[in-house]
Amino acid sequence: MGQISWVFFVLFALFIIWRMMPAKGIQHVSARELKEMLNDKNKQLVDVRTQGEYQRNAIKGFQNIPLHLLAEQAEQKLSKDQEVVLICQSGMRSQKACKMLKKKGFENVTNVRGGMSGWSS
Repeated sequence: MGQISWVFFVLFALFIIWRMMPAKGIQHVSARELKEMLNDKNKQLVDVRTQGEYQRNAIKGFQNIPLHLLAEQAEQKLSKDQEVVLICQSGMRSQKACKMLKKKGFENVTNVRGGMSGWSS
């Protein structure tokens, strides 16, 4: 019985590690690099925080599509032909959003590491 528990533990640990690994094909930029991208009209800037978070503190040029609405609104509001740059508060939700968009066929997605927390500091 101990070996079965151990096998399940190892499988669970591998699953967690796999889920935390960055997805292939997703670019990452720092807040400093983001500042250089803000005036690029060929980039779609998306803030995936909640509407309340966005209203309290937003970067000019970013549109707000909360993560929980992104799957249903992505193809209506975003073009697959242009890079999509995603930000959230810490970088975790935007990383999830990047993976979601990749699965929907968006080829060029970028996550802002550190999110708004990195932007503010």
